[in-house]
Amino acid sequence: MTRTARLVVCLAPLALLAACAARQGAGGVAPEAPGFLLGVWHGFIFPVAWVISLFVDSVAIYAVPNNGGWYDFGYFVGIVFLGVGARSSKKVIVYRNRQP
Repeated sequence: MTRTARLVVCLAPLALLAACAARQGAGGVAPEAPGFLLGVWHGFIFPVAWVISLFVDSVAIYAVPNNGGWYDFGYFVGIVFLGVGARSSKKVIVYRNRQP
């Protein structure tokens, strides 16, 4: 099989999968919907909000509706860089070869 044929065989399923992606109309989200900054905040307070959401029905860990990708990115930043994913470990593992 030639290189071009292999490339087409590999990219064709990806193109078909991309064609199935859902798109949201521009008027589908109100301008005051939560955006990037609220996503960062909601990601940062995720652990506390999750525990509270177990006992209180009116508390959620994710704002719906939101403005889409920017809210999701802010949520990710809030969790990974500022929240529970930001813990840094001081533990250092040193492997040494034992010599007889």
